Order: sequence, then structure tokens, then C-alpha cells
Amino acid sequence: MQIWVDADACPVVIKEILFRAAERTETTLTLVANQYIKTPPSKFIASVRVMPGFDVADNEIVQRVGQDDLVITSDIPLADEVLTKGAQALSPRGEMYTRENIKARLNIRDFMDTLRSSGVQTGGPPALSQSDRKAFAGYLDKWLAKKQRHIT
Repeated sequence: MQIWVDADACPVVIKEILFRAAERTETTLTLVANQYIKTPPSKFIASVRVMPGFDVADNEIVQRVGQDDLVITSDIPLADEVLTKGAQALSPRGEMYTRENIKARLNIRDFMDTLRSSGVQTGGPPALSQSDRKAFAGYLDKWLAKKQRHIT
């Protein structure tokens, strides 16, 4: 059981939470990005740099992810793929993707893409709030507790 991060768009504050958690719980954490990602020196934290290109980092995560791993991503199609492989997916905003909610989220994403491609200004997501960070940390702690129970 390890954590994979779709790191290109992951907020710095979320990465910092992940770095501390990986060290504290001795959990393997791998950041995947198409650019250099600075990580603290740790035997539990690594980064994988992939070639630039559409979905290259996502494809690398899907290829490497294992059942019961956790993937941190705001990319809904990636979340859908890792759920299909038996892994779990969590957004940096603390939203857990599940088999029950992923199809609705994909439909909303596709609808928003259609609006944007037709010229409608939809705006971006709101800034990451303190409650988002708290929700993220809460779900992360639950997953880490489950990991610890699984090991013992």
C-alpha cells in the first residue's frame, strides 16, 4: 500500500502534508510529474519525471498503481481508472472518489468541458480553503490508519 501523486497540479500545501505523513508513517510516497518536483530527502519519498505530453503522468500512475494504493489527483478520468484497478483516489480538496460518485463527476466534467469549448467562461476552481486542507488530512489519516491495520 503506497501513495501516488499526480504532482503537476497538486498544491504545494498538500504535498507538504503528504511529505510529513509519509515520514511519520513510513509510507512510500511517489510523485509523478512531467517537470522536476522538489522533494525532501527521505527513503520513503520519491519522484518520477515523465516526458511532457497529454496524460503521460496519468498513464504512468495507472501503469504502476496497485490494488489498495492511494492516488492523489484532481483529474477525474485518472481517478476513474485507478478505481477500476482497485486503488483509492482522493482529490487535494479532500473529496474521496468512489465507484458510487465517479460517473456523476465525469458527466459534470464533460459538461463543463463542452461549455468551455463553446466559449462560455466557467472560471477556475476556488482557492484551496482551510476546510479543504482539513478534509484532505482527515481522509489521508483514515487511509494511513487502514494501512497500519493491514500491516499488523
